Formats: sequence, C-alpha cells, structure tokens
Amino acid sequence: MFSYYVRLALLSLRKNILLTGLMIAAIGLGIGAAMTTITVNYMMSSDPIPQKSERLFHVQLDNWSPNAPYNEPNEPPDQVTWLDATNLLQEGRAFRQAAMGGTSFVIEPSQAEQKPFIASGRATSADFFPMFDVPFLYGRGWTASDDTSQNLVVVLSKATNDQLFGGENSVGETVVMGGRAFQVVGVLNDWQPRPRFYDVSTGPFNDVEEVFVPWSLKEPLELPLNGNNNCWKPVGEETFSAFLRSECVNSQFWVEFEDPQDADNYLAFLNNYVTEQKKLGRFERPLNNRLLDVMDWMEYREVVAEDAIMMMYMAIMFLVVCLLNTVALLLAKFLGRSGEIALRRAVGASRRDLFLQYTVESAMIGIAGGLLGLVLAWFGLQGIGGLYGDMTEGLNELDLTMVGFAIVLAIVSTIVAGLYPTWRACSVAPAGQLKSQ
Repeated sequence: MFSYYVRLALLSLRKNILLTGLMIAAIGLGIGAAMTTITVNYMMSSDPIPQKSERLFHVQLDNWSPNAPYNEPNEPPDQVTWLDATNLLQEGRAFRQAAMGGTSFVIEPSQAEQKPFIASGRATSADFFPMFDVPFLYGRGWTASDDTSQNLVVVLSKATNDQLFGGENSVGETVVMGGRAFQVVGVLNDWQPRPRFYDVSTGPFNDVEEVFVPWSLKEPLELPLNGNNNCWKPVGEETFSAFLRSECVNSQFWVEFEDPQDADNYLAFLNNYVTEQKKLGRFERPLNNRLLDVMDWMEYREVVAEDAIMMMYMAIMFLVVCLLNTVALLLAKFLGRSGEIALRRAVGASRRDLFLQYTVESAMIGIAGGLLGLVLAWFGLQGIGGLYGDMTEGLNELDLTMVGFAIVLAIVSTIVAGLYPTWRACSVAPAGQLKSQ
C-alpha cells in the first residue's frame, strides 16, 4: 500500500510542476538557512575530546581583590597565576596535570634562503600531550625529567615542520628559536581541536600553536606572554621574576583523573592549598575554587557566541515562514483536487486512506526540499568560511549527523505543515462534490 501511495504522490507532483517547484524551493530555502546556522552552532558546542572530556578538569582559583569579584556575581578568574600553576604542578596530586601559557618565538631557519619568522608557542608541561591525546607524526613529547632539568627541547606542529624541514622526520634536529638552539623531540600530526578548549582566553577557535616548549623554561628564558594577562594589584618590582610571582592571572592549569569522582578530593586539596597560601598574605577572598570538566568549562565560558545563537534563532524563524507558505500552497493544491477526493471516497476509500496518501505526498516534498536545503546549506557554510577565513576551519562542514538531521527536519516539518491541508482535504463531503461534477 505504501508503494501505491508513493506512485500516487509522484503522479500528483508531476501534474503541476510549477506548484511543486515552489513548495520544494520554499522548504529548501528554509532548511538551507536553518542548517547553515545550526551546523555552525553544533560544531561550536561539540565535544572536542569525547573519549575523556568527563575526566579532564580546568582549575580556577579565586586570588582576586578582596574588594570586588573578578566577575559578578562572584566568579573567580578564568586563569591562574604563574606561581600557583607552578606550585600545583610540583604538588602532582592528579593522575596528570598540565600548566600552560601562550608565548612566541622568533625562529631562525637553517636554510639561508628562508627568512626568520615569528611563531606562536605554548609553554607547557610534559603531561600536556598524553592528557589531551595529542597525535604525533614523528617522535614524542618531552619527559618530566626534561621539565625538571629545563632542557631546551621543542615539539613542532606539522605545518612548522613542513616549513623548516620539508616534512621530513626532524627528531634530533636543531631549531634556533630566540637565539637559542632547541632540539626537536617530536612533530605533531594534524591536530586542530575545535573548540581549542585547553585555552579559550584568546579565542576558542584560534589555531593550535606552532611550537611547544617546557613550562620550566618560562622563567630562565623570560619567555614573552602571548595571551590575556589580568592584574588586580600592581607588580612590586619591574623585573620578570616579580611579574611571574605577582597576582596577575595569565596561565591555565588542567588536571586529569582516572576516575571523575576524584575531582572532589582534588577540590579539597585546592581548598587546603589556598588556606595555606592565605597564611602568606595571599587569597584574601573567601574560598571560591572551582573544577569544571571540558563541557562545563565551555558552557561557562560561553564558547558559542551569542550572535551565532541569535542567527540560528532568526534562521529557524525564517524556516517557520517558509513552512507557512508551504501550508498555503499545499492547501491550494489539495483543495483543488476535491473532485478526485470525492470520487475516491465514493468508491470506498476511507478518510484514513486519504490522510495517509496526502501525508506521503507531503513527505516526498519534504525529502526533495531537504536535499535542496543541504545543497544550499553547503553553499552557505562555504560562504561563512570565505567570510571569516581560517577561524571557521572545522566549523563549516556538514557531517553525517547534520545531513541526517536536515533530511529528518525537512520531512517532519513538511508533514506538520501538511497536516491542516490534509485534514481539510479529507473533510470534503463526497456527495456535494459529485453532484457539482
């Protein structure tokens, strides 16, 4: 019976190509606009490390001014001080822990024809790479002993390795950065988490850094700060060491637990740590330390921008307008076939049979509109990529989930839009229509 309804639907749609085309275009435009914005929001809010996001936690310590919170109503800073990150790293109370902060280097290529260039960098600890499941093309990350010994080692991004060594295995080679020779211990494979959850302070959709060096080198090499820096009190002395030991927040600290339940014990440890620091005249505010896992952290930082959410709502409203137009077109189409409906009722077709027939016809329009909408959504996403450039890389792609969602949305929307026209068509009195015919 279903195949019979499909044949009837195809015959009906072919009878009036113009009206059918208008309905498919209306659905396609609505689906295209909605899916463009829904896809961007979906990719922005997707889990960047689903295999362990519930075991990774971002640390917040409230070292801010006793006179006012960092953010209202009573929010702690988003970052921690270099001193606290270093202290927590030395304590080593978690399964893994990573202190980190943005920096930059002037790289001097060994090839005479290549000019020096500035590369974005990240000073971090050895656990960074296994903690965030960072893939390697060559070599590995440095060891904890490299951190302790302040060895001049570096991990290169794939793009930087391509630029400096033509994509060859550069492990063991030397790279001159900031006038010092660093030994390459590893080269990353393609790795671009979206969002860049481990540091959203300068933008959650920025690219991964080009070079990575040990955290312990930040003080002896006086590595520059590349990221946000917020202070609530002036630095005592105009020295780099005094700046690092100030109350300025400019670093991130992440921990990984084998069991997410260990977060409660670690939070208790943080409270004890802050209590001890209070005895040294620090942390003048009441205890307000926090641990947020990856998804809670992204929600807290509102990684999905408000304007993106607003655009999605506007696109959904546009889809509703398109559906209202489709309702009018379906109503005109179905009621225009009153004589055919009356004849079918007269020869024994029930209202249920007619309802199923026209529901199938609505669904067929939805499928065609959904396919058109996918094409329009693809063009829309490419337009967003062209407008915003590399910052939308990985956000303007239709995956299988979004393709399936688009088709289902189109079919369900069209069926819902066709309910009223279908009900009106099935309510036609056959006697009156046959008499008029």
